[in-house]
Amino acid sequence: MKYLLLCGATIFSLVFLGACKDKQTSEEVVVTKETNKQDNSTEIMNSDQKTILCFGNSLTAGYGLDEDKAWPQLLQERLDSLNMDYNVVNAGLSGETSSGGLNRIDWVLSQQVDIFILELGANDMLRGIDVQSTEANLNAIIEKVHAKYPDIPIIVAGMLSPPNMGAAYETSFNAIFPSLSKRHNGKLIPFFLEGVAGKAELNLADAKHPNEEGQYVVLENVWSVLKDVL
Repeated sequence: MKYLLLCGATIFSLVFLGACKDKQTSEEVVVTKETNKQDNSTEIMNSDQKTILCFGNSLTAGYGLDEDKAWPQLLQERLDSLNMDYNVVNAGLSGETSSGGLNRIDWVLSQQVDIFILELGANDMLRGIDVQSTEANLNAIIEKVHAKYPDIPIIVAGMLSPPNMGAAYETSFNAIFPSLSKRHNGKLIPFFLEGVAGKAELNLADAKHPNEEGQYVVLENVWSVLKDVL
């Protein structure tokens, strides 16, 4: 599995909201395959493997965990166990907002992409960013993906705003993700943190980020939609 992990950390649960940062800087690129890097890159270029790009924030980056515990790596392990020839790329950037994602999507798309999973928006909600701005940024990201790879499947990870953000904001924010999925003929994960948010036993001590067990629940949320795309 290939990683593009780049900095900080922020997510939310329905019980407690907050933001946090890790020690990586935005300029770091971590590749977890510790084999001969020259040979490995040649292998990828010559391979018929399809690539699943997981583009998100700390929910995808696996904040607070070893890199091999995050759900994209668990997805890679499942695909390998099923003898499915896919390479999963973790392009999670902790603390990422929709505008930040829009700024870096061109760089991330420099590699081949066959399935695109978009998991962004939670940090916009935490900051109270205008919903229309969030939706416009996420829409622009998808448009950039389809401009380069017109026919690839798009999977949108749905997020939910907690009630304390206000009823109007909650309604508007929650509607972003089904709307984007429908607009781009994509697939929707209704709520990315279904079964995890608000459950202490499935989150780290900060009550914000899924722990190792929680990552498996997130994987199942992803798999329930992805399996029909593969």
